[in-house]
Amino acid sequence: GGGGAAAAADSDAAAVETTDAAGAGAAAAAEEGDDDEEDGDAAAAAEGGDGAAAKKKKKKKKKSGGGGGKTKDIVSLSLGVKGFCDSPGVPKGEEQEHPRPDQTFRTTSEEKRALERMDEDLYTTVRHASEVHRQVRRWAQSWIKPGIKLLDMCEKIEAKNRELVEESGLQAGIGFPTGCSVNHVAAHYTPNCGDETTLKEGDVMSIDFGTQIQGRIIDCAWTLCFDPTFEPLLEATREATNTGIKACGIDQPLNEVGELIQECMESYEVTINGTTYPVKSVRNLTGHSIGPYQIHAGKSVPIVKGGDASRMEEGEIYAVETFGSTGRGHVVEDMECSHYMKNFTAPHVPLRMPKSKALLHHINKTFGTLAFCRRWLERPDGGSFAVNGMAAKQEKYLGALKWHHPAVPATVDRPGSYVSQYEHTIIMRPTCKEVLSRGDDY
Repeated sequence: GGGGAAAAADSDAAAVETTDAAGAGAAAAAEEGDDDEEDGDAAAAAEGGDGAAAKKKKKKKKKSGGGGGKTKDIVSLSLGVKGFCDSPGVPKGEEQEHPRPDQTFRTTSEEKRALERMDEDLYTTVRHASEVHRQVRRWAQSWIKPGIKLLDMCEKIEAKNRELVEESGLQAGIGFPTGCSVNHVAAHYTPNCGDETTLKEGDVMSIDFGTQIQGRIIDCAWTLCFDPTFEPLLEATREATNTGIKACGIDQPLNEVGELIQECMESYEVTINGTTYPVKSVRNLTGHSIGPYQIHAGKSVPIVKGGDASRMEEGEIYAVETFGSTGRGHVVEDMECSHYMKNFTAPHVPLRMPKSKALLHHINKTFGTLAFCRRWLERPDGGSFAVNGMAAKQEKYLGALKWHHPAVPATVDRPGSYVSQYEHTIIMRPTCKEVLSRGDDY
């Protein structure tokens, strides 16, 4: 994502998918936080500055009522980070064999099984984050309806995400801002404060949000519509994503995955108001590898033929996402910017302006190198109650934010077109690949 929450096929598109990138990396952030602590704290002060499924009690049901507070149906499913990880029943994702013939030995290799046992803590962490994602999206799917204000929708999803993952700053929380891209908007739109946009009956909307535990990000997205006219578009994107996932595996060239995705995607068409449109893969958006506290870890998973021939490797985590469009199949930047994120590898840069130091100090301790958005800065807790308490709202920050993080707006196809997105996070385990975020819904 954020993302995606917040991916792109080339360098400029990569900047789009990783949202606004400028500032310092994870190690540099810690160094800069230390270097600027005294000045940053002073400036900041001047500025004012529920996991595993539990058994449900029979015949005790309660309507979600739109999910305003802690609903029994969801809360009863979550034991929180500690309770979930202590539970012996951490649910696995969908396991699939690595597809290449020369990798079939992995399924029964004792050596590879031993390697997996060594990484069991990692698997527990990413499976827990995935279960939180499944619970939050299942809950959200029950009440998202036409007429809802997108700002309210995103804030409710994020509140439930924080609740179920037991938000604790950089240790556990939201992976990136909730994206709600509507119609011709492909990615990286989340409402800024004051945005009055509402969901309409004829809209096609992609929802892309993430969870993270110990920096391990689950990036997962789906698309919804209320008019069955658009179902072929959604089916094309969903099946293209599944095709891409099936093709992924250890030692698999990434460009071959993209070719299979495009072949599947572009076998579909959709008829809207009497006109038939071919579904096109958006050629300058891609999936991506994921690292600790790094939503884009360097490799891209294309969704068209051609591109990078790098191979997938054991232990890597990927977000496999596809975008299908009735438009040009190529996106450009447009709209007001909402997403920001520090560059993971940028060097330490000393700052002179007290306000800039204070904002960077706040971003370092609250978000690190995770993506964030403007409305999080405007929350009373400045983006994290666990980190900041209730006296951390950032005021008049936009100038300093833009100076540190050049704006990269949302990406859009041509007006009047419709874009659909589906995405899952997978891990290249030594014996198989695991679709961590797979659920009953998609």
